[in-house]
Amino acid sequence: MKNVSTISYKNATGKIDYGFRNDYMFRAVLQTSKKTLTGLVSALLHINPDDVKSIEIQNPIELGKVYDDKEFILDISLLLNDDTYINLEMQVSNNNDWPERSLSYLCRSFDQLNRGQAYLDAKPVIHIGILNYTLFENAPEFYATYELQNIRTQQTYSRKLSLNVLDLTQIDRATEEDKCFGIDRWAALFRATTWEELRMITKNNEYMDDGAQVLLTMNSDQTIRDMCYFRERAEIEEKYRNDLIKKQEAELAKKDKDLTEKDRIIAELQAQLASQK
Repeated sequence: MKNVSTISYKNATGKIDYGFRNDYMFRAVLQTSKKTLTGLVSALLHINPDDVKSIEIQNPIELGKVYDDKEFILDISLLLNDDTYINLEMQVSNNNDWPERSLSYLCRSFDQLNRGQAYLDAKPVIHIGILNYTLFENAPEFYATYELQNIRTQQTYSRKLSLNVLDLTQIDRATEEDKCFGIDRWAALFRATTWEELRMITKNNEYMDDGAQVLLTMNSDQTIRDMCYFRERAEIEEKYRNDLIKKQEAELAKKDKDLTEKDRIIAELQAQLASQK
């Protein structure tokens, strides 16, 4: 690739080394480009970008600084228009704990009242997970919203807590409303693997265009590349550990089942012997 100062992403070719699905790159681009952040959040919340008067990241990281796995902040915490907290998180690997993890982030963000403040002053919190896998295999959906409701009457308990899930693997299931707000296009942007593909997706979209250029700049910064590599390795190692745990649990479950079966057979044999006496 040529020097970033002499080329835009519109002239770049070939594979994107680190795209938006790398959680460090995802954070780096959105932290750097407020325009792209505004466009993405507007689409996900079904609002006009002009309605975004202010959008501030509450937990910025120092780009290029080395973080270990325990220090690295996975979610992006935003304050939108001074009245709504939003958590954004990119998750590539399925660690089978997303509902619990997202609830933890959601509740932590909601519990932000200072001493003496009224509960009614609590700001709404929306947690948006962008997943590269299907959360509920029995109920696949492209973009889902979950709220607190009465399970019998569907009466909403409160709209101040919301969990949204965008499934990057289910773009074909996008509704007309999703397409109207361009959420399917954002999902395609996150899945892009080449610069040529990226150009087609960002065409005539100023919010995506700005982020794509930042993506090129970040891919040309060796310090950022190193951090993306470390995050990639961490994801692979975490997946390996989780797969190993699942395998061991399956083996233990099988041994328990075999032991239970042996105990049953022994009990039957003992019962037969007792009846023959």
